[in-house]
Amino acid sequence: MSADEAVGPLDADALRRAVEELLLGGGRAWTRAEIAERSGVAADRTVQIWRALGFPEAEDGERVFTDADVEALRAGERLIEAGLITEESETMMARALGHHLSRLAEWQVDTLWAWLRRDMGAAAPDGAGLIDRAAGLLPEMELMQQHVWRRHLAAYAGRALTETAGAFGGGTGHQAPPAAAYDPGGEEATDRGSAPVNGTQEWGGVRDRAVGFTDMVGYTRMSRGLDGAELGRVIDWFESLTGGVVADGRGRVVKTIGDEVFFVCDTASDAADIALEITARAEREQGLPQLRTGLAHGPVLSRFGDLFGAAVNIAARLTALARPDTVLVDTAFAGELAGGTAYDLRALRPVPVRGYSRLRPVLLRRATPAPPRRPRP
Repeated sequence: MSADEAVGPLDADALRRAVEELLLGGGRAWTRAEIAERSGVAADRTVQIWRALGFPEAEDGERVFTDADVEALRAGERLIEAGLITEESETMMARALGHHLSRLAEWQVDTLWAWLRRDMGAAAPDGAGLIDRAAGLLPEMELMQQHVWRRHLAAYAGRALTETAGAFGGGTGHQAPPAAAYDPGGEEATDRGSAPVNGTQEWGGVRDRAVGFTDMVGYTRMSRGLDGAELGRVIDWFESLTGGVVADGRGRVVKTIGDEVFFVCDTASDAADIALEITARAEREQGLPQLRTGLAHGPVLSRFGDLFGAAVNIAARLTALARPDTVLVDTAFAGELAGGTAYDLRALRPVPVRGYSRLRPVLLRRATPAPPRRPRP
């Protein structure tokens, strides 16, 4: 269906078909069996990949798939043949792509629709007009997305190359100083365990990292008293503040989870500086929620952009324990900072939390400079 066929009063079904043809380069032409035959991928694997992307399984005989779907399956096969991925990791990759890109697509459609309604005012939208406007904006959106993706790809590639060079003596790399022993006056009686290890590169590997969660205190109660626009402003403030400080501090935002941001750093000192700076900036804001942060250090598994391991769980538990405008760390994290003069570490009483019978929090604060000594007479 062409855009001209979607004219007149807004016909949702006709408009949907026109939008799909615009975005996917053609209409729904193939069944589940036909797409398997045309792509050369086994039928059960096409179903597995399709569902991993976040789409419901198609019925036999239902024409759901396009030529672009066939080409995407063929591209996956070429990556497998090149040895970059396996059939197992292809499904994992599809799940990660589907999860992250579905959120981006939802935001973009909401933004585009709100813009169209503002621009057209009270006039009844017509299908051809909507398609023409979307067709004009689509290349710009694709250009921006591709550019941002390539910028992040270059940044992560550069970081990985630097670390590899450092590991093999070809450069300095970015390594934390050896951790000093930290004895809080009692043992943290928990089995931290370790992140699961998989030797293949596709899993991303296990590395010692500093991880943290920052959340808004009293968010649920506060959100009940705000309208949509006010709540949106608060969330934008929170994401702008935390995202900016994390980026400036050489960290990475792993994901945002409602009123909480999850971030990771290569070193404990970077994570400590980020957490303390977030707290300091939030304290200066009037009429906005207080923040709190939990940090932990240890081996974490990186898997398709997300992180897993005992340190992640401990950081989340510490965040829930932290009082407003404070930062709590675990003893392993404190050990990474011990011996320095930039931070003040104060061990608190062990507390039982879910999964840990005696988790010992350590309060992290910026060290107060000592007053200058008076010269002797």
